[in-house]
Amino acid sequence: MKNFIEQLRVIDLSSVLAGPSVGMFFAELGADVTKIEHPIYKDVTRSWKLASEDKNSSFSAYFSAINYKKKYTSLNLKLSEDVLRLKELIKHADVLLMNFKKGDQEKFNISDDTLLSINPQLIIGKINGYGNESDRVAYDLILQAESGFMSMNGKPDSGPIKMPVALIDVLAGHQLKEGILNALLNRTQTQKGSVVTVSLYETAVASLMNQASNYLMNNHIPQRIGSLHPNIAPYGEIFSSKDDKLLTFAIGNDKQFAKLCNFLELDEIPLDDQFSSNVARISNRTELEKILAAKIMQHDAQEIMNYCLKENIPAGIIQNLKEVFETPLAKAMIREEEIDGKLTRRVSSVSFKTKEA
Repeated sequence: MKNFIEQLRVIDLSSVLAGPSVGMFFAELGADVTKIEHPIYKDVTRSWKLASEDKNSSFSAYFSAINYKKKYTSLNLKLSEDVLRLKELIKHADVLLMNFKKGDQEKFNISDDTLLSINPQLIIGKINGYGNESDRVAYDLILQAESGFMSMNGKPDSGPIKMPVALIDVLAGHQLKEGILNALLNRTQTQKGSVVTVSLYETAVASLMNQASNYLMNNHIPQRIGSLHPNIAPYGEIFSSKDDKLLTFAIGNDKQFAKLCNFLELDEIPLDDQFSSNVARISNRTELEKILAAKIMQHDAQEIMNYCLKENIPAGIIQNLKEVFETPLAKAMIREEEIDGKLTRRVSSVSFKTKEA
């Protein structure tokens, strides 16, 4: 017997990353997902290739990352007959995904009211850049710049730096998933569809979390401090081991700090007024980093990790992606599929696990 998600029919009119990631989420959970592209001007991410990728391929690794287990079809919504074909599909759909510019829905004669008149139970999920009333084109880099993320990211001498993944797009996709799931739940009670809209800008601001509250409550404007945490120390400092590995620690309380110091034969440090509390360690983190670095250099990385794992001290060796995908947990998240006769690989969009009672 099919579960709730497996019974859903999803039409994915979206492109780039955020919208398609939502389509992939539902597809991976078993929904019937059809991705619709223009017959000539297909999803632009098909062309976003590394220099090493096959230039003649019909898709890229980037495209593969957020398109999995989908059916593909082509429609030109400037043609009335193709709009009619879309409307026929809408009659039997549960969810419609899109990220059109303002005014495009009306231009294509597929306004929200039109779609809901065809299928009153349809859930319409939409992503835009800067809210429903803005027609501004939005890309993740620009959102990172304008929402404060880039101003905080980097080192004091590096200048602002964007994050190496399109994080705002990823987070907007998560917001839309949550909104659609909430709408589907409501539909079971009301039998009515709805429109769920997510903007990249509001997603970015909502994701500022503790940094936002640091400013809103204390007028603290975060500065670029690399991997360091503004509220916790030692947290994010990068240390070199005897065997030239790089490690970092996320020391969240005094007990963890004392245990780390015990291993490093620095038992006097947690008793020192400069380092005895988190607030004190924040004020004196540069001196503390020097003291810890000298001791960490005397040990191999795995020796340190073995102790930290045993004592529940948050620590990790910094790994590249080759090393990441050599671990069992990451390997288990790899999903393979043939697209246009070629093998594609990506990581799962679903990281939760459900066990029935």
